[in-house]
Amino acid sequence: MTILNLLITFSGVSFLFYGISCLVTPYMKNEFARYGLADHRVVTGLLEIAGAAGLFLGLLFPIIGTLASGGLSLLMLLGFLVRLKIKDGFIRSFPALLYMALNLYILISFLNME
Repeated sequence: MTILNLLITFSGVSFLFYGISCLVTPYMKNEFARYGLADHRVVTGLLEIAGAAGLFLGLLFPIIGTLASGGLSLLMLLGFLVRLKIKDGFIRSFPALLYMALNLYILISFLNME
């Protein structure tokens, strides 16, 4: 397994679990209310699950991985900006920035394959 495949798997598993968490846990329900985005919790969870599935499918079909990693990068950029807007500070906002960078790397890697 290549480093890229490991990164794709790590990101995919992370977004799968986080997406499911968005849908079912009271903690995430409270977090989205705190973000001022309670109405967007379910769609965010579904987008994260779809992105995870797209990353896994990207191992076989790079165009799907390209779209998924691009979408997840954008989602994490928005998550980072929301965290800064609600004054969570850089440390609490950093995971979103890290996942954005990870998925940008995956996106660039997919683009270089084609």
